[in-house]
Amino acid sequence: MIRIAQLSCGAEYSGIQKEIERAAETVGATIIFPEVSLEDILSVEKTFGVSVASGDLNMAMARAVRIVQNPDLADAVIVMTCFRCAEAAIIRSEIRKFIHEHSRIPVLSYSFTERTTAETLLTRMEALVTTVKYRGLLARERQKGLTAGVDSGSTTTKAVVMRDNEVVGTGWVPTTEVIKSAEDAYEAALKQAGVRREEIQALGVTGYGRFLVGKHFEAKLVQEEITVNSKGAVFLADSQAGPATVIDIGGMDNKAISVQDGIPGGFTMGGICAGASGRFLELTARRLGVDITELGKLALRGNYQNVTMNSYCIVFGTQSLVNSLSMGCKPEDVAMAACHSVAEQVYEQQLQEVEVKEPVIMVGGTSLIEGLPKAMEQLLKVKVLVPKHAQYIGAVGAALLVSGLLED
Repeated sequence: MIRIAQLSCGAEYSGIQKEIERAAETVGATIIFPEVSLEDILSVEKTFGVSVASGDLNMAMARAVRIVQNPDLADAVIVMTCFRCAEAAIIRSEIRKFIHEHSRIPVLSYSFTERTTAETLLTRMEALVTTVKYRGLLARERQKGLTAGVDSGSTTTKAVVMRDNEVVGTGWVPTTEVIKSAEDAYEAALKQAGVRREEIQALGVTGYGRFLVGKHFEAKLVQEEITVNSKGAVFLADSQAGPATVIDIGGMDNKAISVQDGIPGGFTMGGICAGASGRFLELTARRLGVDITELGKLALRGNYQNVTMNSYCIVFGTQSLVNSLSMGCKPEDVAMAACHSVAEQVYEQQLQEVEVKEPVIMVGGTSLIEGLPKAMEQLLKVKVLVPKHAQYIGAVGAALLVSGLLED
């Protein structure tokens, strides 16, 4: 049984504690609360260098210290606070950094609402458990044999075929009917690779439709996106040794992952609104009358400072978009402003929750919209890498990981 230490404030008062425990139980884990003394709680302000009024937050910090001092107490940590509390957000970040700097224990940071459900937490819990159980598998640097991966995403379905550490076939289709889209993408990858389905030694699946697709293909690996995407990203960027930061801005949600030697150390996923996702960029392209594949090049010719854009909410972002065009703003300026707006939301909502270290690797289909990685570079003040096959990141990670299972 994987032990996940819960360091939180307000979960019991919001009524979601049972949801947290149900999510953990579903992925074969148990929630634990490390014991601390009154002296531990009273002295924790000195350790962290911050003073807070909440007794629960002080207890959460004391438990973090206890875990760092006794790493055998827990296999993973989840730090949870209410999204309405600014003080809690600061302490959540401090706890996450403290554990990350003083241990190798994987940490998930999450802000909850009173409507958070076990289903919302499931992928996050699954990623924590996977990181603990398959640490050796995640650390492997090479793919051997002939394996395939399918990523059944919310907007697109991707597939790859890999042979001896090289991508030899790819397939990409819009996600309509989940099984049909997976079949079409897989067939395209097989055709490009020039291999028959029966030659594939093992297949792994990931993404929103992973359970349905995994059952259909009788996949050897059915895995959540956090561990799969981080593995695929560092492989494609040739950064499997040492630290890295992976940013995946998807069609429905976003992922920011701190990786060390191919293993996720801390991560966050989600987003407050679709204004911080690829959906807003699709809407922008449609409004500008260009294909989504052309939006990035258009944005590179523009200046985001010439346009006021607010995509915190996709509705308000759309209003900003329409207003800017009605006032005569240039399409290229609007395109770059939209890219900057999405990048800013990801920076503010998620990159504050992970340890950002170079190389910074941007993956997923949105990484091919050139204005988006450029905007992220301007915000982070570091080079952002977009590796070859970045849009196939989940499928590549699945093919890599299933290869390790094949060897075992």
